[in-house]
Amino acid sequence: MRPAPEWNGSGDAFRALPSVDELLREPALTAGAWPRPLAVEAVRAALAAARAEIARGEPAPGRPALIERVLGDLRRRSRRSLRPVINATGVILHTNLGRAPISEAAARAMTEISLGYSNLEFDLASGERGSRQSHLRELLREVTGAEDGFVVNNNAGAVLLVLSALASGREVIVSRGQAVEIGGGFRIPDVMRQSGATLVEVGTTNRTYISDYEAAVTPRTALLLRVHPSNFRLEGFVHQVGLDELVELGRRLGIPVMDDLGSGALIDPRSFGLGAEPLVQESVRAGAAVVCFSGDKLLGGPQAGIIVGKRELIEVIRRHPLARAVRIDKASIAGLEVTLRHYQRGEALEAIPVWRMIACPVDRLIERARTIEAAIGSPRVQAAPMRAAVGGGSLPGQTLPSHGVVVQPGPAGSGDPAVILARRLREHDPPIIGRIEHDALWLDLRTVEPDRDAELVAALRDLIC
Repeated sequence: MRPAPEWNGSGDAFRALPSVDELLREPALTAGAWPRPLAVEAVRAALAAARAEIARGEPAPGRPALIERVLGDLRRRSRRSLRPVINATGVILHTNLGRAPISEAAARAMTEISLGYSNLEFDLASGERGSRQSHLRELLREVTGAEDGFVVNNNAGAVLLVLSALASGREVIVSRGQAVEIGGGFRIPDVMRQSGATLVEVGTTNRTYISDYEAAVTPRTALLLRVHPSNFRLEGFVHQVGLDELVELGRRLGIPVMDDLGSGALIDPRSFGLGAEPLVQESVRAGAAVVCFSGDKLLGGPQAGIIVGKRELIEVIRRHPLARAVRIDKASIAGLEVTLRHYQRGEALEAIPVWRMIACPVDRLIERARTIEAAIGSPRVQAAPMRAAVGGGSLPGQTLPSHGVVVQPGPAGSGDPAVILARRLREHDPPIIGRIEHDALWLDLRTVEPDRDAELVAALRDLIC
């Protein structure tokens, strides 16, 4: 082997760079037992970057710097793309961070079912083929009061399936103020068109009356649709038709009412100082023929689209060919079953993380924030009051009193110091996601489980102390 070249920046800098094989034989790289193709790719990338730097007139990187680059690249390439993070944003149902964290019992059930075989579509009593829906139907009836239930992969799929099964080739009447976009480009007019139904908008954006619905009814009318505006609020000179009124009109004219609730609350958030949110049980009691809602929002379970309502309509929906295309998987069924049992047993506030976070007294958050402040022992980290939000297209504009720590960034050279600090926390393992306000990084503890406080302290110590 030829001797290692000098790394003093003099002479031919390009020739001074080691070969791919030389770097691959470095003890720091061989000790990691990296897969050779992966290691070769990382070494080649590091050498290509070094050549580009030299071409720009920059000094040639030394061997230790090259090795560190290769190791960093290998760690990045080997790391899972989908990773757990600590959500310190104060947004409980953070769509970009996976919405609802599920309960420990639900997670165990999902893991257990995924690791082996199950009676997903097998009737243990008869020994014959069964239905995956059988694991959830009775629970849905019990916790919502509906005659029947059906579950698909998400609420967008649920809405598309219901409209396709019950209204294709016919008309669906909806208030103009409810022809909404719920996020990700999912718009009610678009999904209506995709289902084969014809959208009939009535009223105006801010004011719609029951007479508007009645005037729009024709022999082709299949459904009266209410869409809960879960991610925005109309205020001021507004009027929307209540569900009771709409159901009464539907009964009189023989037209079923579909209620798209979105967030799927089974517990009244007003008990915790938040605004009103329509409850699934209330929609069922009011007489809505079909009610759709999400499993991974205020319900607090895995991603799912849940349809409950009148037995004869659920049966039509169940038989539609699209039902198979949007069907729910076995792991989500297992997690959703356990989540629904938390409600059945009256333990949702303690067991389901979303409701545990909503219900957490602010005094407990203050105590935790002060403990973190004391553990860091730096004037750059101060406990402070905050406001948390439910998020996830639920209770728009509603906030909860909260508490956390505000981290003042230190000198950062070029660039915004708070942005640089936020990025460094995102690069931590596990990544910590906060929010920037008033040129500082705010870490809200309402969305951080207490057993993660030690990780927050360790990360802040690494950055500050």
